[in-house]
Amino acid sequence: MIFEKVTDLIGNTPMLGIPVPAKNSMLLLKIEKNNPGGSMKDRMARNMIVEMLRTGRIKPGGIVVESSSGNTGIGLAIAAIEFGLQFIAVVDHHAAPDKVAVMRALGTDIRYVKGDYKEDEVAVVERQRLAAELAEQLPGAVFMNQSDNPANAGGYADFVQEVIAQTHGRVDAFVGCVGTGGSMTGIARGLKAHNAKTTSIAVEPAGSIIFGQPGHPYYQSGTGTPKGDTVGLVLDYSCIDKGVQVSDSQAFETARYIAKRTGLMVGGSTGGAIYKALEFIHSGVISGNVVSVVADGGEKYLHTVYNEDWLRERELLNPAVSANLKRWLN
Repeated sequence: MIFEKVTDLIGNTPMLGIPVPAKNSMLLLKIEKNNPGGSMKDRMARNMIVEMLRTGRIKPGGIVVESSSGNTGIGLAIAAIEFGLQFIAVVDHHAAPDKVAVMRALGTDIRYVKGDYKEDEVAVVERQRLAAELAEQLPGAVFMNQSDNPANAGGYADFVQEVIAQTHGRVDAFVGCVGTGGSMTGIARGLKAHNAKTTSIAVEPAGSIIFGQPGHPYYQSGTGTPKGDTVGLVLDYSCIDKGVQVSDSQAFETARYIAKRTGLMVGGSTGGAIYKALEFIHSGVISGNVVSVVADGGEKYLHTVYNEDWLRERELLNPAVSANLKRWLN
């Protein structure tokens, strides 16, 4: 097929199966990095704009404002081009430089929050405050507020239908990252509507407060809710069977291991979801067809997750993680 616009390329992403022979299971990775913006957030970003236009909350030629660590921002930048809108992305020092560069290349107006933040501290609260302030000050501007926007979760309906078709209807478990809660809620709800017995496991970074654990800084980008922030209204805890945490070293070592074993480069948060999926398969908590998401690609993290010097300086190297992965997969 020949498509007419870039957003037509969103969705219909492939799936890669990684066998776990000892447990008679298959880890199925939905390759969302194949979306035009390089992440699963393309789906929800376009859906949020479509809903804003449908309800009249934003007019043609208006301004979209959003707080983002990068992937949602890239998705919004692409959708803004489609609908003739301006886009302002509010970011902090935690955003990967390559993601910011992509947004700039797409014509995005980048605004950095001010303040003295640690390297592993995510300034989500200040990002959201500034984004809301800009939307109030600028004529024709709207704050997307993805954390509380129902269209966030609604953007994953096609994802669910694709997974059901690709697995011939058999999804025994879903293991995904949880940040704003949009993808986790939308996907878990949809899969449970198809089969109520599907187990859903949500993975947050160690240091995130989503499941009531003490908050502290973490390096994983685009996932979790940091200390001082509030969990988004879009997150529906009732569709989550188990909420767990993964450390930065577990997430990043897994991403690097998967790249060397399969040739597929995944982002750091995806590494965390894969690690917990394999851990729970190995322990017998889940089995059969276990679906997870390659939320974005490792190409965006060459200077961090895939840089051994960067990891060593931050004491994030942990050979025990690779040893576990080798044991679980062999």
